[in-house]
Amino acid sequence: MTVSPLAPAKFPDLPEIGGVTFATTAAGVKYQGRADVMLALMTAGTTIAGVFTRSATRAAPVLDCQAKLGGDSAGSAAVLVNSGNANAFTGRSGADSVAALADAVARQTSVPQSRVFTASTGVIGEPLPHERIIAKISELHANQSGRGMEDAAKAIMTTDTFAKAATAEVDIDGKKVKIAGIAKGSGMIAPDMATMLVYIFTDAAIGQGDLQTLLSDLNARTFNCITVDSDTSTSDTLLVAATGTSGVDVTGHADFAEALHKIMRNLAHQVVRDGEGATKFVEVRVTGAQDDADAHKVALAIANSPLVKTAIAGEDANWGRVVMAVGKSGAAADRDRLSIRFGEITVAENGWRAPDYLEEAASAYMKNPELELGVDLGLGTGESTVWTCDLTHGYITINADYRS
Repeated sequence: MTVSPLAPAKFPDLPEIGGVTFATTAAGVKYQGRADVMLALMTAGTTIAGVFTRSATRAAPVLDCQAKLGGDSAGSAAVLVNSGNANAFTGRSGADSVAALADAVARQTSVPQSRVFTASTGVIGEPLPHERIIAKISELHANQSGRGMEDAAKAIMTTDTFAKAATAEVDIDGKKVKIAGIAKGSGMIAPDMATMLVYIFTDAAIGQGDLQTLLSDLNARTFNCITVDSDTSTSDTLLVAATGTSGVDVTGHADFAEALHKIMRNLAHQVVRDGEGATKFVEVRVTGAQDDADAHKVALAIANSPLVKTAIAGEDANWGRVVMAVGKSGAAADRDRLSIRFGEITVAENGWRAPDYLEEAASAYMKNPELELGVDLGLGTGESTVWTCDLTHGYITINADYRS
């Protein structure tokens, strides 16, 4: 598989996070000759927060994770993830698979079953061959390592062309707190939450309620602001686990919140950079809306427009398609106050083509691999930023052949 041209130059050097270990294995869920299952184990007292897809057809693992969040944090915890099969739209057998996996992990590791969080990603509508995974649980338990996070990032990939990770270290009152996260996602990416799995681990100490509040707020400004193809997955899961092994309480600490924000934004951007068939990373920034909600509507209308995205793929400075997307967004807009820019180039202002606009300059800008589309509605102070990618023939090829 060809790696996305927008991929980071290298995979980051991930630190060991106190209280967390990882192992991976090849269970043959769908893929042959590659790791497709990862198990992470966390020490007793780890607090876990999560956000999930709001799809009406949520997968069985998502429903199970949602039911388990907010429970007793006294015991140890586990995260078990498989790629190749989403265990979605699988009826009662889907729930039975989740229960069987959680039971197998609990029996092997002594983690309470109520603290075993599972996730599955891949093809929808096919029963999960969970017995293949169960047969590997003892191996996964025996091979746990604090240095296994990179392998875990690779094991959860489906159509991804590169493994995704980010890390940060923050000083809190003279003590170091570590954060590291991995993600998978490439297609079926749209807000709520974007086929995406994200797991972030920190040795910070923070209560479950406070961690949940922080995560929900940051998710609204990161993963819920990315879109590849406007399709919302059945399986999106984002979990943050805080082991507390650093002994540093980060409750209400702005520096920790900002470090977590940066990691989440970094991972969200990597998902877009690995958008199926993507050749352009695009930031859509909308200002001057009546309120932030309207700005977000406009930004998403632009970012999700097939006409805008194909123009970007063709390096065509077709700002008329941006005008179209603004008009269809459902947000308040006034044609005669609208301004549009590509990067620093103002292409339209006050509802008309800018007097000094040069098609040659705009066309040259569109050849860049990273682009910014700016829209000002001239109506108020509302603003929003969304990240997306172009829509190429590669996207069609990947998804036309996905089940083949």
